[in-house]
Amino acid sequence: MNILKNIDSPKDLRQIKPGDLTQLAQELRKFIIDIVATKEGHLGASLGVVELTIALHYIFDTPNDKLIWDVGHQAYGHKILTGRKDIFDTNRQLDGISGFPKISESEYDAFGTGHSSTSISAILGMAIASKLKGDINKQHIAVIGDASIASGMAFEGLNHMGVTNANVLVVLNDNAIGIDPSVGALKKYLTNVKKGTAKDENIFECLNFDYTGPIDGHDLNALLKELERLKSVTGPKLLHIITTKGKGLKQAEENQVTYHAPGKFDKETGDLVPKNSIDQPQKYQDVFGHTIVELAKVNKNIIGITPAMPTGSSLKYMMEEISDRAFDVGIAEQHAVTMAAGMATEGLVPFCNIYSTFLQRAYDQVIHDVAIQNLPVVFCLDRAGLVGQDGATHHGVYDIAYLRCIPNLIIFAPRNEIELRNIMYTAQLGLGRPIVIRYPRGRGVLLDWKKPFKKINIGTSEELKKGTKIAVLSIGHIGNLVSNILNELEHPVEIGHYDMRSVKPIDKNQLKNIFANYSTIITIEDGCKMGGFGTAILEYANDINYSGKTIILGINDTFIEHGTTEELYQQTELDFESVKKRIKAELYVD
Repeated sequence: MNILKNIDSPKDLRQIKPGDLTQLAQELRKFIIDIVATKEGHLGASLGVVELTIALHYIFDTPNDKLIWDVGHQAYGHKILTGRKDIFDTNRQLDGISGFPKISESEYDAFGTGHSSTSISAILGMAIASKLKGDINKQHIAVIGDASIASGMAFEGLNHMGVTNANVLVVLNDNAIGIDPSVGALKKYLTNVKKGTAKDENIFECLNFDYTGPIDGHDLNALLKELERLKSVTGPKLLHIITTKGKGLKQAEENQVTYHAPGKFDKETGDLVPKNSIDQPQKYQDVFGHTIVELAKVNKNIIGITPAMPTGSSLKYMMEEISDRAFDVGIAEQHAVTMAAGMATEGLVPFCNIYSTFLQRAYDQVIHDVAIQNLPVVFCLDRAGLVGQDGATHHGVYDIAYLRCIPNLIIFAPRNEIELRNIMYTAQLGLGRPIVIRYPRGRGVLLDWKKPFKKINIGTSEELKKGTKIAVLSIGHIGNLVSNILNELEHPVEIGHYDMRSVKPIDKNQLKNIFANYSTIITIEDGCKMGGFGTAILEYANDINYSGKTIILGINDTFIEHGTTEELYQQTELDFESVKKRIKAELYVD
């Protein structure tokens, strides 16, 4: 008997006898493993909450009762049980379902999540709204992990919720790991709770929550019993469950970091599918990781900081070799930025490595704590540009626009791995002001990148090719696309190419030369056009009354969804053929 095949909604689920739910859990795990093995995606988190997912939809009246999954890495089982089973193989694919909960996708997705620690505030807002509308029976549930609940925003929500009588249940899914192992004092506290060695006062009870736990999150009977009881308990409640990330797949349980999002793997054995062994350029994040170690061994003032992304950012190399000067501060971007600022006041050289999309969460700290005080923090923005299948919540396409307006900031984008190394070297020599170094997810272009360091003169660009009619101005890695296009065109003498390198300060001397010698300017960037690099060029063109034509290539004023990076660049017309066609079209314009 296959139970899962007959479930198209939680209403179907609730018709099943409680004694058959364990078999359903096995089928749901297998279904997730079978799809993710070939389609890729976030594996370990969803495997860890299979029993919880079944229990929540079995006990509560979703979608009338509201359920939010924090971050959403763990929501695959939820999607499968809520009418998306037959299209789950499109997960994270172009025009398919999102890898994260999404309001527009399903009535069962009560709130869109992609960044962590938003669920408690959102569910409290919904609960208060229900009370104001007179709906006192509606249930509100937020599922949040032990790494996410340690974030400042989560504590803000807990702090407020504890003084309300809102009908909210917070389920703390405690597996001691986010993407990397959880860190911090709260993790130690939760470990003590699990071992029975915590102090008598419970932190959540002190915040006025009705606390239950910890209980085994893989024991369906225990979950069903406790969730049924909690339905009748009024006010803020917190259920503490213990789970194993990757439950049901041995390799995922034993290697939880790798199997968070393992890529393709053998669904029977769990073994990873070997990657192409052909020599490839180094990944930008690995160049960062190896370079900061190399620099830190010479410069004892260098510090590495990351908010919960040591593996993704490759700061792990410094944490392994120079552990006393490399810090994983947990999911706490605001804290990471201001701690770096504090270190800079004491003469240290903090390299604060944050994904572009996550620096958005610390915008005030960049302005108030770093830029206004002109403190020489080195921000390394990983995952700048389109990042692919994580979609709209994770694309790093706004950083140039939201940072360019801040005084004192330098914004630099290396075209290749050597430039990344050289700008890191230059920054640690001392610039007297903060700098942002933005680079994309994935590989660079050069195989031989371990060359002697060279100092870069900030605010200088590079003429890669001289022309007579059209000047293409690029910023960062996407400049390599332009070089490849120009190598194929039939009329190369008419087209010049300039790697501007620095968005701020812009190389005005080079621009004056360009505006004086070219009748058409084309700018290209892997970020939003509004307020971005092209806008900076256009602003200066207006300042000096440039009479030629200016064309800005970039991302239009719309959110880009998920798909492979290649598909998304085609969709935004920033791929090889589209850009080539645009440049060729300008060749024949009088």
